[in-house]
Amino acid sequence: MTTPAPLIVRTVPVDLADLPLLDLLPQQEPVSWLRRGEGLVGWGVAARLETSGHTRFSDAVKWWSETVARAEVEDHVGEPGTGLVCFGAFAFADEPGDSVLVVPQVVVGRRGDRTWVTTVSVEAPTLTPEPAPVPPVGLVFSDGARNGEEWMSVVAEAVGRISSGELEKVVLARDLIATTDEPIDVRWPLQRLAAQYEMCWTFHVDGLFGATPEMLVRRERGLVTSRVLAGTIRRTGDDERDLALAATLARSSKDLEEHEYAVRSVADALEPHCSSMNVPEAPFVLHLPNVMHLATDVNGVVHDVATSLQLAESLHPSAAVGGTPTSAATRLIAEVEGMPRDRYAGPVGWMDASGDGEWGIALRSAMLIEGGVRLFAGCGIVASSDPEAELAESQAKFVPVRDALGAG
Repeated sequence: MTTPAPLIVRTVPVDLADLPLLDLLPQQEPVSWLRRGEGLVGWGVAARLETSGHTRFSDAVKWWSETVARAEVEDHVGEPGTGLVCFGAFAFADEPGDSVLVVPQVVVGRRGDRTWVTTVSVEAPTLTPEPAPVPPVGLVFSDGARNGEEWMSVVAEAVGRISSGELEKVVLARDLIATTDEPIDVRWPLQRLAAQYEMCWTFHVDGLFGATPEMLVRRERGLVTSRVLAGTIRRTGDDERDLALAATLARSSKDLEEHEYAVRSVADALEPHCSSMNVPEAPFVLHLPNVMHLATDVNGVVHDVATSLQLAESLHPSAAVGGTPTSAATRLIAEVEGMPRDRYAGPVGWMDASGDGEWGIALRSAMLIEGGVRLFAGCGIVASSDPEAELAESQAKFVPVRDALGAG
């Protein structure tokens, strides 16, 4: 068996002024992780791992450790996200679905007033804007695995199971299919999502794209942060009315109960890895263009050598995307949801050679498929959930990607 050649990695500062990073992306093999204009974009494939099943995280950790060990790195910037970096997207469940780690040939990063380019075993590219993407042609939406009525029946079934004491909360998802006449240029929805949802993390890895409001875990120089979202209300577009709705959300016993489950599951998962933690007593309301969420930022100081990906594994699936208790919720999802989630609601993000990185939850997301796109949305179900209200919430959660695909 031949040993793979070492990866020759070089990071240097560049002056790109105010050029948006997404404008640099070519149509072929782009990756992205951006929020408010900062983050990472890349293209090309210097190394790649595909894995699946219950060992998908440990397989990826082992592969990354081996890849880092054989890299020769020259880093003239020294920020998180410089040097050797991988991007990853992981399946929600052990099966079905595959998971991937990709090392791009070129990564361009921005943090504050610093911008850099990393090359992996290739010459440094000329960094100029690429031709603008074009909108999808012949876009048509249709129901996925279940229509609205069928999905409400599933929600009602789950409420019955919760009321009988089987579990406390379950997150149920549904999908929507968009077909097009021509293959979609993923840069089109990425640019629109980044502009419309700048407070979210706009991502694309191996066909999975979206704008997630939920940071599963960030590890940076010994500090860990996880943003928990659970409890949602749709915005009306009327500022005064939305403020009143935000106050209603903050007092809602149903939403506060759902949120408490999610925060508790994150804090319990991080606690073994942290020497000190800060878990706020009450959530704040996060305002996004289409919805508002109850949100809590859990912070800690890492006392072990767990990488950001290993921390993500320990957190997944949190109550925000699975339920409580986790084992009962994931069994119910497999039994009644009626569709494969694949990478929806799984960890997506990036990691550098030190193990620092950011892993979000693949929410407000979609997957490129043959002939179009598969969109996803999910809702937290508790004993007091109303199927019609949950259907409306799921429709609101389709809006970001659905609008981003449109030509308007």
